[in-house]
Amino acid sequence: MDVLINVFVALHIIGIASLLGGFLTQMKAMGAGTARFTPAMLHGALTMLVTGVALVGLNQADDQAVNNLKIGIKLAVLVVVLGLVYVKRDEEHVDKAVFGAVGGLTVANIFIATLWT
Repeated sequence: MDVLINVFVALHIIGIASLLGGFLTQMKAMGAGTARFTPAMLHGALTMLVTGVALVGLNQADDQAVNNLKIGIKLAVLVVVLGLVYVKRDEEHVDKAVFGAVGGLTVANIFIATLWT
């Protein structure tokens, strides 16, 4: 079971790398007001959602303790990010505030995952 959990953790990290990497590559464009959500950002957020749900299930099945409050907050933040990226995915230019909110919420989700023990 540990190997399967570690595979899903790796996939979860790949998803967040795709989402955050897409944001970081658009930072210069955000300053110019021409930033847009890339397909990689949408796919990264979806990957995070699927692998995160799988990780919670696998950890509970393995009788490991799961902090439901932490998972609930992370899920809520991810749903907001996913909603923003999904709704604005076809727009040529995304407002700076919306684009910045996605980046900020993504970083917040990383800090929640790593610092909340």
